[in-house]
Amino acid sequence: MQILFEKYQGTGNDFIILDNREKVYSELTTKQVNFLCDRRFGIGADGLMLLNLKDGYDFEMIYYNADGRESSMCGNGGRCLVKYASDRGIRKEMYRFVAVDGEHEAEIDLDGVVSLKMKNVVEVKTSHGDFILNTGSPHYVKMVTNVLDYDVFKKGKDIRNSSPFAEEGINVNYVEQRKEDEIIVRTYERGVENETFSCGTGVTAAALVCYHNENGFNDVTVQTRGGKLTVEFDRIDEDHYENIWLCGPAEKVFEGAMALL
Repeated sequence: MQILFEKYQGTGNDFIILDNREKVYSELTTKQVNFLCDRRFGIGADGLMLLNLKDGYDFEMIYYNADGRESSMCGNGGRCLVKYASDRGIRKEMYRFVAVDGEHEAEIDLDGVVSLKMKNVVEVKTSHGDFILNTGSPHYVKMVTNVLDYDVFKKGKDIRNSSPFAEEGINVNYVEQRKEDEIIVRTYERGVENETFSCGTGVTAAALVCYHNENGFNDVTVQTRGGKLTVEFDRIDEDHYENIWLCGPAEKVFEGAMALL
């Protein structure tokens, strides 16, 4: 089988994208996806996405982690897939697509910023002073100082593999508050089993718990290893967040073809 692919990245979070509107790639195996995402023997990426047709929507997003398994929502992946759809001729003022966690909206502004509406969050748990919430994927958020010097790989892996997270896994975010409305986030991602340059759902989770207005509109700037994102949202109350938008760049890196045995 020959794979015709395009590679996109959003603040360093990179993805292989396949146009599956004719169902050419619907039978990819876990092993094959894992191989394609391998940075030494394959194309190399944090994940792989399929652009599918879906009645009533502009498209459907199917997302696989680098380990080859279909996964929960990926925020930067969703933004990259919207840019890919636009580049493939699907042009909308407001996109409506469906992913594993339900319906999403998205738009691309004149400066190329891709903004993705995330699912509402209605529960935030605390554990030993840290936060646990689901923004389309499950996240553990820990506030730290000097996050740029933090051992994210070792400490993130320890939490990801600890009880009660070991079986399903959890993404672990380390966050440093720089200003009232600005944070730095580094994330250990399950499925990649390493730190990534950026994680959209992780950035979203971190921004929500670092609100600067008790209620109403919040706008948080987030610095990641791969660049800056912003998260806009309405804080309804202690555990309730709505109108959550993840905003930032999404760019095509390259395209190619690869034989897949």
